[in-house]
Amino acid sequence: MENGVDKRGGEFSLGSTEVIRNRKEVQRLFIDIVKSAEHEILLIFPTVNSFLREQRLGIISLLKYGTIERGVNIKILTPIIDDVQKSVQGIVEEIGGQAQKNFQVRAVDVTYEGSTVNTVTIIIVDKKASLVIEKLDDSKENFIDAIGLATYSNSKPTVSSYISIFESLWNQTKLYEELRKHNKMQQEFINIAAHELRTPAQSLLGYAQLAKANPHYIEKQAESFIDVIYRNSFRIHKLTKDILDVTRIESQTLNLNKTKFNLKDLMINAIEDALTKLVPRDSSDKVEVAYKSVKGIAGEAANHSDNIFVQADRDRITQVISNLLDNALKFTPHGLVSVVISRPKEYKEGQEEDNEEEVVVSVEDTGSGIDPEIFPKLFTKFTSKSFSGTGLGLYISKSIIEAHGGKIWAKNNKCQGKSGATFCFSLPLAT
Repeated sequence: MENGVDKRGGEFSLGSTEVIRNRKEVQRLFIDIVKSAEHEILLIFPTVNSFLREQRLGIISLLKYGTIERGVNIKILTPIIDDVQKSVQGIVEEIGGQAQKNFQVRAVDVTYEGSTVNTVTIIIVDKKASLVIEKLDDSKENFIDAIGLATYSNSKPTVSSYISIFESLWNQTKLYEELRKHNKMQQEFINIAAHELRTPAQSLLGYAQLAKANPHYIEKQAESFIDVIYRNSFRIHKLTKDILDVTRIESQTLNLNKTKFNLKDLMINAIEDALTKLVPRDSSDKVEVAYKSVKGIAGEAANHSDNIFVQADRDRITQVISNLLDNALKFTPHGLVSVVISRPKEYKEGQEEDNEEEVVVSVEDTGSGIDPEIFPKLFTKFTSKSFSGTGLGLYISKSIIEAHGGKIWAKNNKCQGKSGATFCFSLPLAT
Protein backbone atom coordinates (compact mmCIF):
# COMPACT_ATOMS: atom_id res chain seq x y z
CA MET A 1 0.00 0.00 0.00
CA GLU A 2 1.30 3.44 -0.98
CA ASN A 3 2.35 5.78 1.84
CA GLY A 4 1.44 9.43 2.25
CA VAL A 5 1.77 12.34 4.68
CA ASP A 6 -1.08 13.43 6.93
CA LYS A 7 -1.98 17.07 7.67
CA ARG A 8 0.19 17.07 10.80
CA GLY A 9 3.32 15.95 8.99
CA GLY A 10 3.30 12.28 10.07
CA GLU A 11 3.41 9.33 7.70
CA PHE A 12 0.52 6.87 7.35
CA SER A 13 -0.82 4.52 4.73
CA LEU A 14 -3.32 5.99 2.28
CA GLY A 15 -6.74 4.58 2.97
CA SER A 16 -6.32 4.61 6.74
CA THR A 17 -8.29 5.92 9.70
CA GLU A 18 -6.55 7.56 12.66
CA VAL A 19 -7.80 8.45 16.14
CA ILE A 20 -6.41 11.74 17.48
CA ARG A 21 -6.57 12.29 21.24
CA ASN A 22 -4.50 15.44 21.58
CA ARG A 23 -7.01 18.31 21.53
CA LYS A 24 -4.53 20.88 20.25
CA GLU A 25 -3.65 18.54 17.42
CA VAL A 26 -7.36 18.20 16.64
CA GLN A 27 -7.70 21.98 16.48
CA ARG A 28 -4.68 22.34 14.21
CA LEU A 29 -5.86 19.54 11.93
CA PHE A 30 -9.33 21.10 11.71
CA ILE A 31 -7.85 24.40 10.52
CA ASP A 32 -5.39 22.73 8.15
CA ILE A 33 -8.01 20.51 6.50
CA VAL A 34 -10.22 23.52 5.81
CA LYS A 35 -7.26 25.37 4.28
CA SER A 36 -6.41 22.35 2.11
CA ALA A 37 -9.78 22.19 0.36
CA GLU A 38 -9.64 22.65 -3.41
CA HIS A 39 -13.18 21.88 -4.56
CA GLU A 40 -15.71 21.17 -1.81
CA ILE A 41 -16.32 21.19 1.93
CA LEU A 42 -19.29 19.49 3.55
CA LEU A 43 -19.72 20.47 7.19
CA ILE A 44 -22.18 19.52 9.93
CA PHE A 45 -22.40 21.48 13.18
CA PRO A 46 -24.35 19.54 15.83
CA THR A 47 -25.38 22.60 17.88
CA VAL A 48 -25.62 26.37 17.66
CA ASN A 49 -22.78 26.64 20.19
CA SER A 50 -20.61 24.48 17.93
CA PHE A 51 -21.14 26.93 15.06
CA LEU A 52 -20.35 29.91 17.29
CA ARG A 53 -17.23 28.25 18.74
CA GLU A 54 -15.90 27.40 15.28
CA GLN A 55 -16.65 30.95 14.22
CA ARG A 56 -14.52 32.28 17.07
CA LEU A 57 -11.83 29.79 16.09
CA GLY A 58 -11.75 31.28 12.58
CA ILE A 59 -13.20 28.30 10.72
CA ILE A 60 -16.13 30.26 9.26
CA SER A 61 -13.77 32.96 7.97
CA LEU A 62 -11.57 30.30 6.36
CA LEU A 63 -14.62 28.83 4.66
CA LYS A 64 -15.58 32.26 3.36
CA TYR A 65 -12.13 32.95 1.95
CA GLY A 66 -12.01 29.46 0.46
CA THR A 67 -15.11 30.36 -1.55
CA ILE A 68 -13.88 33.84 -2.52
CA GLU A 69 -10.26 33.00 -3.33
CA ARG A 70 -10.39 29.40 -4.59
CA GLY A 71 -14.03 28.93 -5.58
CA VAL A 72 -14.51 26.14 -3.06
CA ASN A 73 -18.11 24.93 -2.85
CA ILE A 74 -19.23 25.12 0.80
CA LYS A 75 -22.29 23.33 2.18
CA ILE A 76 -23.06 23.71 5.88
CA LEU A 77 -25.76 22.06 7.98
CA THR A 78 -26.36 23.71 11.34
CA PRO A 79 -29.12 24.54 13.80
CA ILE A 80 -29.94 28.21 13.28
CA ILE A 81 -30.85 31.04 15.64
CA ASP A 82 -30.72 34.80 15.03
CA ASP A 83 -26.96 35.10 15.72
CA VAL A 84 -26.17 32.33 13.25
CA GLN A 85 -28.57 33.75 10.67
CA LYS A 86 -27.01 37.21 10.90
CA SER A 87 -23.52 35.74 10.56
CA VAL A 88 -24.46 33.71 7.49
CA GLN A 89 -26.26 36.66 5.90
CA GLY A 90 -23.21 38.86 6.43
CA ILE A 91 -20.96 36.28 4.75
CA VAL A 92 -23.31 35.87 1.78
CA GLU A 93 -23.47 39.64 1.27
CA GLU A 94 -19.70 39.92 1.51
CA ILE A 95 -19.14 37.12 -1.01
CA GLY A 96 -21.63 38.65 -3.45
CA GLY A 97 -22.33 37.83 -7.08
CA GLN A 98 -22.31 34.33 -8.49
CA ALA A 99 -20.01 33.14 -5.69
CA GLN A 100 -23.02 33.15 -3.35
CA LYS A 101 -24.10 29.88 -4.96
CA ASN A 102 -20.88 28.32 -3.64
CA PHE A 103 -21.71 29.11 -0.01
CA GLN A 104 -24.89 27.38 1.11
CA VAL A 105 -26.18 27.02 4.65
CA ARG A 106 -29.29 25.05 5.63
CA ALA A 107 -31.00 24.77 8.98
CA VAL A 108 -31.13 21.24 10.32
CA ASP A 109 -32.27 19.60 13.54
CA VAL A 110 -29.78 16.87 14.45
CA THR A 111 -30.96 16.61 18.05
CA TYR A 112 -33.75 14.12 17.49
CA GLU A 113 -33.81 11.06 19.72
CA GLY A 114 -31.44 8.33 18.59
CA SER A 115 -29.27 10.62 16.46
CA THR A 116 -25.53 10.06 16.61
CA VAL A 117 -24.85 13.25 14.64
CA ASN A 118 -25.81 15.50 17.54
CA THR A 119 -22.61 14.65 19.43
CA VAL A 120 -20.02 15.30 16.70
CA THR A 121 -18.85 17.90 14.20
CA ILE A 122 -18.29 16.31 10.79
CA ILE A 123 -16.26 17.81 7.94
CA ILE A 124 -15.64 16.15 4.56
CA VAL A 125 -13.11 17.74 2.19
CA ASP A 126 -13.03 17.14 -1.57
CA LYS A 127 -14.77 13.78 -1.00
CA LYS A 128 -11.34 12.44 -0.08
CA ALA A 129 -10.93 13.00 3.67
CA SER A 130 -13.14 13.31 6.73
CA LEU A 131 -12.65 14.65 10.24
CA VAL A 132 -15.14 13.76 12.97
CA ILE A 133 -14.74 15.73 16.21
CA GLU A 134 -16.36 14.55 19.43
CA LYS A 135 -18.29 17.12 21.46
CA LEU A 136 -17.94 16.59 25.23
CA ASP A 137 -19.15 19.83 26.84
CA ASP A 138 -21.26 22.08 24.63
CA SER A 139 -21.43 24.79 27.30
CA LYS A 140 -17.73 25.64 26.89
CA GLU A 141 -16.91 28.68 24.77
CA ASN A 142 -13.38 27.55 23.92
CA PHE A 143 -13.02 24.94 21.16
CA ILE A 144 -10.37 22.86 22.92
CA ASP A 145 -12.32 22.80 26.20
CA ALA A 146 -15.51 21.60 24.45
CA ILE A 147 -14.14 18.71 22.39
CA GLY A 148 -12.85 15.22 23.02
CA LEU A 149 -11.03 12.95 20.62
CA ALA A 150 -11.33 13.08 16.83
CA THR A 151 -11.18 10.61 13.96
CA TYR A 152 -9.40 11.50 10.73
CA SER A 153 -9.80 9.26 7.69
CA ASN A 154 -8.98 9.16 4.01
CA SER A 155 -10.38 5.67 3.67
CA LYS A 156 -12.83 5.68 0.77
CA PRO A 157 -15.50 3.54 2.51
CA THR A 158 -15.35 5.69 5.65
CA VAL A 159 -15.46 9.00 3.80
CA SER A 160 -18.29 7.73 1.59
CA SER A 161 -20.30 6.83 4.70
CA TYR A 162 -20.04 10.38 6.03
CA ILE A 163 -20.89 11.79 2.61
CA SER A 164 -24.05 9.66 2.65
CA ILE A 165 -24.96 10.97 6.12
CA PHE A 166 -24.45 14.54 4.96
CA GLU A 167 -26.43 14.15 1.72
CA SER A 168 -29.26 12.42 3.57
CA LEU A 169 -29.55 15.31 6.03
CA TRP A 170 -29.11 17.90 3.25
CA ASN A 171 -31.99 16.42 1.25
CA GLN A 172 -34.04 16.04 4.42
CA THR A 173 -33.76 19.76 5.16
CA LYS A 174 -35.10 20.54 1.68
CA LEU A 175 -38.09 18.27 2.22
CA TYR A 176 -38.73 19.76 5.67
CA GLU A 177 -38.56 23.28 4.25
CA GLU A 178 -41.01 22.41 1.49
CA LEU A 179 -43.30 20.77 4.03
CA ARG A 180 -43.08 23.81 6.31
CA LYS A 181 -43.96 26.15 3.44
CA HIS A 182 -46.79 23.87 2.38
CA ASN A 183 -48.21 23.76 5.91
CA LYS A 184 -47.94 27.55 6.22
CA MET A 185 -49.66 28.11 2.88
CA GLN A 186 -52.33 25.56 3.76
CA GLN A 187 -53.02 27.34 7.04
CA GLU A 188 -53.14 30.71 5.26
CA PHE A 189 -55.49 29.22 2.71
CA ILE A 190 -57.81 27.88 5.41
CA ASN A 191 -57.79 31.20 7.29
CA ILE A 192 -58.49 33.27 4.19
CA ALA A 193 -61.15 30.88 2.88
CA ALA A 194 -62.85 30.79 6.27
CA HIS A 195 -62.82 34.58 6.48
CA GLU A 196 -64.19 34.98 2.95
CA LEU A 197 -66.91 32.40 3.55
CA ARG A 198 -67.95 33.88 6.89
CA THR A 199 -69.10 37.24 5.50
CA PRO A 200 -71.57 36.03 2.83
CA ALA A 201 -72.68 33.11 5.00
CA GLN A 202 -73.51 35.44 7.90
CA SER A 203 -75.40 37.72 5.53
CA LEU A 204 -77.45 34.84 4.15
CA LEU A 205 -78.14 33.57 7.67
CA GLY A 206 -79.18 37.03 8.84
CA TYR A 207 -81.61 37.53 5.97
CA ALA A 208 -82.99 34.02 6.40
CA GLN A 209 -83.64 34.70 10.10
CA LEU A 210 -85.27 38.02 9.22
CA ALA A 211 -87.47 36.34 6.61
CA LYS A 212 -88.50 33.67 9.08
CA ALA A 213 -89.35 36.19 11.80
CA ASN A 214 -91.07 38.76 9.55
CA PRO A 215 -92.56 37.04 6.47
CA HIS A 216 -94.90 39.96 5.68
CA TYR A 217 -92.03 42.45 5.74
CA ILE A 218 -90.09 40.24 3.31
CA GLU A 219 -92.93 40.33 0.82
CA LYS A 220 -92.61 44.10 0.63
CA GLN A 221 -88.78 43.94 0.29
CA ALA A 222 -88.59 40.89 -1.98
CA GLU A 223 -86.49 42.49 -4.72
CA SER A 224 -83.77 43.83 -2.40
CA PHE A 225 -83.71 40.55 -0.47
CA ILE A 226 -83.26 38.56 -3.67
CA ASP A 227 -80.39 40.86 -4.74
CA VAL A 228 -78.59 40.30 -1.44
CA ILE A 229 -79.16 36.55 -1.51
CA TYR A 230 -77.94 36.30 -5.11
CA ARG A 231 -74.84 38.44 -4.49
CA ASN A 232 -73.74 36.48 -1.41
CA SER A 233 -74.60 33.12 -2.94
CA PHE A 234 -72.46 34.05 -5.95
CA ARG A 235 -69.53 34.92 -3.65
CA ILE A 236 -69.76 31.54 -1.93
CA HIS A 237 -70.06 29.75 -5.26
CA LYS A 238 -66.99 31.53 -6.66
CA LEU A 239 -64.93 30.85 -3.55
CA THR A 240 -65.73 27.12 -3.51
CA LYS A 241 -64.95 26.98 -7.24
CA ASP A 242 -61.59 28.70 -6.68
CA ILE A 243 -60.75 26.30 -3.85
CA LEU A 244 -61.49 23.31 -6.07
CA ASP A 245 -59.39 24.82 -8.88
CA VAL A 246 -56.43 25.42 -6.58
CA THR A 247 -56.71 21.82 -5.37
CA ARG A 248 -56.64 20.58 -8.98
CA ILE A 249 -53.67 22.80 -9.82
CA GLU A 250 -51.69 21.71 -6.78
CA SER A 251 -52.41 18.03 -7.47
CA GLN A 252 -51.72 18.51 -11.21
CA THR A 253 -55.19 17.26 -12.15
CA LEU A 254 -56.39 20.39 -13.97
CA ASN A 255 -57.85 18.87 -17.13
CA LEU A 256 -58.61 20.87 -20.27
CA ASN A 257 -61.47 20.23 -22.68
CA LYS A 258 -60.09 21.88 -25.81
CA THR A 259 -62.32 22.84 -28.71
CA LYS A 260 -62.02 25.29 -31.59
CA PHE A 261 -63.97 28.49 -30.94
CA ASN A 262 -64.15 32.16 -31.88
CA LEU A 263 -62.20 34.19 -29.33
CA LYS A 264 -63.93 37.42 -30.36
CA ASP A 265 -67.37 36.05 -29.42
CA LEU A 266 -66.06 34.86 -26.06
CA MET A 267 -64.64 38.32 -25.32
CA ILE A 268 -67.88 40.12 -26.09
CA ASN A 269 -69.91 37.69 -23.97
CA ALA A 270 -67.43 38.01 -21.06
CA ILE A 271 -67.70 41.81 -21.19
CA GLU A 272 -71.51 41.65 -21.12
CA ASP A 273 -71.41 39.28 -18.14
CA ALA A 274 -68.94 41.51 -16.27
CA LEU A 275 -71.12 44.56 -16.80
CA THR A 276 -74.23 42.81 -15.46
CA LYS A 277 -72.37 42.13 -12.21
CA LEU A 278 -71.36 45.77 -11.70
CA VAL A 279 -72.83 47.48 -8.66
CA PRO A 280 -74.81 50.55 -9.89
CA ARG A 281 -72.59 53.66 -9.80
CA ASP A 282 -73.26 57.37 -9.56
CA SER A 283 -73.31 59.33 -12.80
CA SER A 284 -69.94 60.87 -11.84
CA ASP A 285 -68.45 57.48 -11.05
CA LYS A 286 -68.95 55.36 -14.15
CA VAL A 287 -66.69 53.05 -16.10
CA GLU A 288 -66.87 52.17 -19.78
CA VAL A 289 -65.82 48.76 -21.13
CA ALA A 290 -64.78 48.52 -24.78
CA TYR A 291 -63.67 45.70 -27.06
CA LYS A 292 -61.39 46.08 -30.05
CA SER A 293 -58.94 44.07 -32.12
CA VAL A 294 -55.73 45.36 -33.62
CA LYS A 295 -54.77 45.24 -37.28
CA GLY A 296 -52.59 42.27 -38.06
CA ILE A 297 -54.58 39.27 -36.81
CA ALA A 298 -54.22 36.48 -39.38
CA GLY A 299 -52.77 39.05 -41.80
CA GLU A 300 -56.03 40.94 -42.29
CA ALA A 301 -57.42 44.29 -41.20
CA ALA A 302 -59.21 43.71 -37.91
CA ASN A 303 -62.58 45.05 -36.88
CA HIS A 304 -65.57 43.97 -34.82
CA SER A 305 -66.46 41.31 -37.38
CA ASP A 306 -63.10 39.55 -37.22
CA ASN A 307 -63.17 35.87 -36.41
CA ILE A 308 -60.18 34.81 -34.33
CA PHE A 309 -60.15 31.08 -33.67
CA VAL A 310 -58.17 29.31 -30.95
CA GLN A 311 -57.99 25.69 -29.82
CA ALA A 312 -58.59 25.89 -26.10
CA ASP A 313 -60.88 25.13 -23.18
CA ARG A 314 -63.67 27.65 -23.70
CA ASP A 315 -64.88 27.61 -20.07
CA ARG A 316 -61.35 28.03 -18.68
CA ILE A 317 -60.48 30.91 -21.01
CA THR A 318 -63.79 32.54 -20.08
CA GLN A 319 -62.75 32.15 -16.44
CA VAL A 320 -59.43 33.91 -17.12
CA ILE A 321 -61.07 36.80 -18.97
CA SER A 322 -63.68 37.16 -16.22
CA ASN A 323 -60.97 37.26 -13.55
CA LEU A 324 -59.03 39.95 -15.41
CA LEU A 325 -62.15 42.01 -16.09
CA ASP A 326 -63.33 41.72 -12.48
CA ASN A 327 -59.93 42.96 -11.26
CA ALA A 328 -59.89 45.83 -13.77
CA LEU A 329 -63.40 46.96 -12.85
CA LYS A 330 -62.69 46.61 -9.13
CA PHE A 331 -59.74 49.02 -9.31
CA THR A 332 -61.26 51.39 -11.89
CA PRO A 333 -63.97 53.49 -10.23
CA HIS A 334 -64.35 55.60 -13.37
CA GLY A 335 -62.76 55.77 -16.81
CA LEU A 336 -62.20 53.05 -19.41
CA VAL A 337 -61.47 49.32 -19.42
CA SER A 338 -60.38 48.04 -22.85
CA VAL A 339 -60.24 44.42 -23.98
CA VAL A 340 -57.86 44.16 -26.93
CA ILE A 341 -56.91 41.26 -29.19
CA SER A 342 -53.59 41.73 -30.97
CA ARG A 343 -50.43 40.16 -32.26
CA PRO A 344 -47.64 39.61 -29.66
CA LYS A 345 -45.60 42.53 -31.05
CA GLU A 346 -48.25 44.97 -29.89
CA TYR A 347 -47.62 44.28 -26.19
CA LYS A 348 -44.39 42.32 -25.73
CA GLU A 349 -41.59 44.80 -25.38
CA GLY A 350 -38.30 43.88 -27.03
CA GLN A 351 -39.76 41.13 -29.23
CA GLU A 352 -38.14 41.35 -32.66
CA GLU A 353 -40.56 39.27 -34.71
CA ASP A 354 -44.27 38.57 -34.65
CA ASN A 355 -45.37 35.06 -33.75
CA GLU A 356 -47.88 34.15 -36.44
CA GLU A 357 -49.04 31.21 -34.33
CA GLU A 358 -50.14 33.25 -31.30
CA VAL A 359 -52.76 35.77 -30.34
CA VAL A 360 -52.44 38.15 -27.40
CA VAL A 361 -55.39 39.28 -25.30
CA SER A 362 -54.97 42.33 -23.07
CA VAL A 363 -57.21 43.92 -20.48
CA GLU A 364 -56.20 47.55 -19.98
CA ASP A 365 -57.71 49.85 -17.37
CA THR A 366 -57.32 53.45 -16.21
CA GLY A 367 -57.48 52.65 -12.51
CA SER A 368 -54.98 52.86 -9.69
CA GLY A 369 -52.42 50.48 -11.20
CA ILE A 370 -50.54 47.59 -9.61
CA ASP A 371 -49.12 48.26 -6.15
CA PRO A 372 -45.29 48.00 -6.31
CA GLU A 373 -45.34 45.99 -3.08
CA ILE A 374 -47.24 43.09 -4.63
CA PHE A 375 -45.93 43.35 -8.21
CA PRO A 376 -43.13 40.74 -7.77
CA LYS A 377 -45.58 38.14 -6.44
CA LEU A 378 -48.59 39.18 -8.52
CA PHE A 379 -49.44 35.72 -9.86
CA THR A 380 -48.89 33.80 -6.62
CA LYS A 381 -51.56 32.68 -4.18
CA PHE A 382 -53.17 35.09 -1.72
CA THR A 383 -51.72 38.19 -3.41
CA SER A 384 -54.28 40.99 -3.22
CA LYS A 385 -54.65 44.62 -2.19
CA SER A 386 -58.42 44.43 -2.34
CA PHE A 387 -60.58 44.57 0.77
CA SER A 388 -62.40 41.51 -0.50
CA GLY A 389 -61.26 38.40 -2.33
CA THR A 390 -58.83 35.58 -1.68
CA GLY A 391 -56.12 36.65 -4.11
CA LEU A 392 -56.49 33.36 -5.98
CA GLY A 393 -57.81 34.68 -9.30
CA LEU A 394 -54.50 35.59 -10.92
CA TYR A 395 -52.81 32.43 -9.61
CA ILE A 396 -55.56 30.29 -11.16
CA SER A 397 -55.48 32.33 -14.38
CA LYS A 398 -51.72 31.86 -14.72
CA SER A 399 -52.05 28.10 -14.25
CA ILE A 400 -54.82 27.88 -16.86
CA ILE A 401 -52.93 29.91 -19.48
CA GLU A 402 -49.68 27.99 -18.94
CA ALA A 403 -51.59 24.70 -19.22
CA HIS A 404 -52.60 25.90 -22.72
CA GLY A 405 -48.96 26.59 -23.63
CA GLY A 406 -49.38 30.35 -23.32
CA LYS A 407 -47.95 33.06 -21.08
CA ILE A 408 -49.49 35.71 -18.84
CA TRP A 409 -47.91 38.97 -17.70
CA ALA A 410 -48.77 42.45 -16.45
CA LYS A 411 -47.45 46.00 -16.44
CA ASN A 412 -48.37 49.44 -15.14
CA ASN A 413 -49.32 51.99 -17.78
CA LYS A 414 -46.72 54.76 -17.65
CA CYS A 415 -46.48 56.09 -21.20
CA GLN A 416 -48.36 58.94 -22.87
CA GLY A 417 -49.94 60.05 -19.61
CA LYS A 418 -51.78 56.77 -19.11
CA SER A 419 -52.67 55.42 -15.70
CA GLY A 420 -53.84 52.02 -14.56
CA ALA A 421 -52.55 48.59 -15.50
CA THR A 422 -52.55 46.16 -18.41
CA PHE A 423 -52.82 42.39 -18.02
CA CYS A 424 -51.97 40.28 -21.07
CA PHE A 425 -51.96 36.63 -21.99
CA SER A 426 -51.06 34.73 -25.15
CA LEU A 427 -52.74 31.69 -26.69
CA PRO A 428 -51.86 29.57 -29.71
CA LEU A 429 -54.07 30.24 -32.73
CA ALA A 430 -56.07 27.32 -34.07
CA THR A 431 -54.47 25.76 -37.14
